[in-house]
Amino acid sequence: MNWGTELWDQYDNLAAHTHKGIEFLDKYGNFVKERCAIELEYAGKLRRLVKNYQPKRKEEDEYQYTPCKAFKKLLQELGDFAGQREVVAENLQSNVVRELHLLAKELREERKQHLNEGAKQMAVLNTAAGALERARRAYERAARESERALDAFQKADADFNLSRAEVEKQKTNMKLRSQACEDAKQEYMDQLRKTNEAQRQHYEQRLPHVFKQLQDLDEKRIKNIKNFMLSSVDVERKVFPIIMQCLDGMEQAANSINEKEDTQLVIERYKSGFMPPDDYRFEAATGADATDSAVPHPTHNHLTAARGTVSGNRIKKRGGLLSIFSSNKEDYSDLPPNQKKKKLQAKVSELTKQVAQEQAAMEGLMKMKGVYETNPTLGDPMTVEGQLNECCDKLKKLKAQLRKYEELLAEANNQVCAPPLHPTARTNGSAPNQATSIGSNSESLSRSASESSVSTGGCAGGAGTAAVGRAAGGSPESGLGGELAAAHADHHADDHHDDHDHDHDHDHESDFDYYYEPDLQPLGYCKALYAFEANGTGSTMRMECGERLLVLETDAGDGWTRVRRHHTREEGFVPTTYIATTLYADAHAHAH
Repeated sequence: MNWGTELWDQYDNLAAHTHKGIEFLDKYGNFVKERCAIELEYAGKLRRLVKNYQPKRKEEDEYQYTPCKAFKKLLQELGDFAGQREVVAENLQSNVVRELHLLAKELREERKQHLNEGAKQMAVLNTAAGALERARRAYERAARESERALDAFQKADADFNLSRAEVEKQKTNMKLRSQACEDAKQEYMDQLRKTNEAQRQHYEQRLPHVFKQLQDLDEKRIKNIKNFMLSSVDVERKVFPIIMQCLDGMEQAANSINEKEDTQLVIERYKSGFMPPDDYRFEAATGADATDSAVPHPTHNHLTAARGTVSGNRIKKRGGLLSIFSSNKEDYSDLPPNQKKKKLQAKVSELTKQVAQEQAAMEGLMKMKGVYETNPTLGDPMTVEGQLNECCDKLKKLKAQLRKYEELLAEANNQVCAPPLHPTARTNGSAPNQATSIGSNSESLSRSASESSVSTGGCAGGAGTAAVGRAAGGSPESGLGGELAAAHADHHADDHHDDHDHDHDHDHESDFDYYYEPDLQPLGYCKALYAFEANGTGSTMRMECGERLLVLETDAGDGWTRVRRHHTREEGFVPTTYIATTLYADAHAHAH
């Protein structure tokens, strides 16, 4: 197959064909270029998508569940997938688009040269053809003149009226014209031979050579388009294994989702370790009997949230008393027992690792110091001494912290439920003096009791004397609040046993309320759901699981409730979450 022999007469069509072929090459190059732009845009949008859906810092706790972990892994794999699309775009740009641009430029220059050569050969052929045409016309003109000269001679020779000289003249003219015709004929024959030779060389050698060059150019273009397409496929195929790894990673991430594991994780995360509250008790309807009205009817309430105090006055006094309590989360005391145990275990593990690292660093420094002491040329041992001291101090601090948290963890493991935040944390580590905390209250109580005993004389009787004597203690640790409330309870008991002295006891009770702080009257009772160990400073009170206590002040939002042990008159604070509280439904209304 040769364009020179098969398409010897299609010069113009071949020129147009090669031009369209190069235009198609440009078109394919633009296609690959736009595809690169799309790949880069696709990769960029994927990366932005991955970035927008990355877990925020506030969502890190939620990403411990298997679907969230799988989604995070999927985002990672999708980011890698986007990276491979960028690799495809970069390789197409460098291996295809750039080469296509260079090839198109080269083919245009070669085609221009070949077409110029073809035009030159066509001009040579046209020149030969023009010379042949001129020779032919000259020969035809000479032949016609020769024929006319011959006819004139024949007519002159037959005309007897013409002179001999005239006939010779026509004869000479005939010979000249005949010779000119022969010369023109010979020239025409020579030019015909030259033109035919030029035409044969043009269609058999020169033009086929040009066509062959155009054919090679077009085949080169076609072959390179094929190679560029294969190169594009190869670029895609090279990243396909990595893309398959990304897809496999996405599949593995999806298969890692485990609903049972998440269920257990939710339990571990939110389990408090508390026991469910007791059943509700039967509450008898209040009757018109005076003896029933004298006894407060409790309203069962298991809510342990912050309720505040009964009055603004009590809020003010409670604030003064509980100002030493603050939230200290270093020992995780504000967490439920189960969560506290988990946090302590994690803290112990973290400190254990830090201690091991510091010990390894110290051993390395000691070895280095030994090497320096053995061979002083390597270094000065004193340069390591400072680092050793620093490392030793840091190790001591870490070990102290480790012992602290190990003790807290052991305490949490030994108890059914570890206590929450201890009030002594608010005193920056020093135990509070409860007598000092409520000193103003104690002084007011003593002063009011003394003044009342003087003004009323013997009206108050022994109750006033007892009140003054107890007030001299000046501290809740001595049972001041418990004694006062117990005395108040004794007056209520006297009302039940002696109806005759009811009015006198009622007046006496009013005097009692005047002597003693009404805020210390029981607001209800509670049942200990868990055991609690006091710190021994007097602010908190020990209680056993299942023990019943009187509620003096409800939780004001700090997580602590003030209670009293009935039989020992001991008062203190216990964690609100460790008790089930039952408040009286309006003790003063029932009393009256």
